[in-house]
Amino acid sequence: MAGSTPPSGDPNGNLSQAADAESHTKDVELLRVLVTRKGTQVDVQWAIHPQLKHDLLPREWQEVTDLMAKVTGIVGTRFSQVLKQADSEAPSNA
Repeated sequence: MAGSTPPSGDPNGNLSQAADAESHTKDVELLRVLVTRKGTQVDVQWAIHPQLKHDLLPREWQEVTDLMAKVTGIVGTRFSQVLKQADSEAPSNA
């Protein structure tokens, strides 16, 4: 990710080794929660990076699955509440 602070370097303008290593890093998406809406129907799905899933023990995978079921339930419920509230507000002229 980009930051607002320039990388440190020596007075000659050479980047430090840490800043050089940082320029070669990649962002990797490990977990994704996707909320979609079709009319009043809200659908929440989640996905995990395949390598991370592969690295987890069966017990750990079950724990992640249980936690993400709770997360998607909370997110879906809250999203539905916000939609109902937005739909119940009467339109007005600005």
